[in-house]
Amino acid sequence: MTEREAVIKVRGLETRFGSNVVHEGLDLDVFRGEILGIVGGSGTGKSVLLRMIVGLLRPFAGRISVFGVDMLGASDDERLPVERRWGVMFQDGALFSSLTVQQNVEAPMREQLQLAPSVRVSLARLKVALAGLPEDANPKFPSELSGGMRKRAGLARALSLDPEIVFLDEPTAGLDPIGAAAFDRLIRQLTDSLGLTVFMVTHDLDSLHAICDRVAVLAEKKVLVTGTMQEMLDVDHPWVREYFHGPRARAALAAP
Repeated sequence: MTEREAVIKVRGLETRFGSNVVHEGLDLDVFRGEILGIVGGSGTGKSVLLRMIVGLLRPFAGRISVFGVDMLGASDDERLPVERRWGVMFQDGALFSSLTVQQNVEAPMREQLQLAPSVRVSLARLKVALAGLPEDANPKFPSELSGGMRKRAGLARALSLDPEIVFLDEPTAGLDPIGAAAFDRLIRQLTDSLGLTVFMVTHDLDSLHAICDRVAVLAEKKVLVTGTMQEMLDVDHPWVREYFHGPRARAALAAP
């Protein structure tokens, strides 16, 4: 059996904010081509972990490597090529309010790539289409979009540089069930067609059942357990048992 490639490795991560210890001895592997769902109770540091990996926050201790590069010890010149290989979609899209959808998607290209304006425009429109938005969304500002459309615009921007890894922070939060299911299908389709690796912070049990290959549970300041949804059902831990055996979990499991 071929060993899976861990494109992200986190070892011994310790995160502190003053006297508050969020993570302590946290270990995690993210394998190429998988959709990994990160779950945990409020305050367990799910989004903080995402921000640590992408370099927006720095841990108190530990190691983080992406594509074999030590991201905490690397120089700026060593980090930049790795950072170009991922895209991030924050909650509610986190779009620049003064830019149109197309300009938002072009922004990473302007910063990172030397492209002719016409090429940049064409690529941005392609990413918008990949995210499932109609062509008439390109000239609109974020304030003119629905919540679901803003999330898709945020996803289009995350795909701007043709990333290998996509980080999603609560991508279906605030969406109605139909919109959330459609977004889940889009993520699954993009993962399969583009060969993406997806790191997804979520509390959405429907998403976990529908598209996640594995789940990592944050509890007790660490990754308590990882495995498939089926394996989560056999974990004997109070929070895990309540989360994956509660009425919402049973409803998600019964859904087609």
